[in-house]
Amino acid sequence: MGKMELIALVVLAIVVLFVGAKRLPELARGIGQSGREFKKGLKDISEDEMVAPVVAKVKSTRKV
Repeated sequence: MGKMELIALVVLAIVVLFVGAKRLPELARGIGQSGREFKKGLKDISEDEMVAPVVAKVKSTRKV
């Protein structure tokens, strides 16, 4: 067992002690949902950045 695996096991043991084994699945579910929302937010931001220059160009070429 390498050093990283040992550290991961120690961290997991500390989390189980502080949170409790019954709440661990709930905690993991919350972390997963947060990750999905974060990725969705990043995707929305990148899509907005791609659309914004096109909209600005169209608005600037319109004749009033």
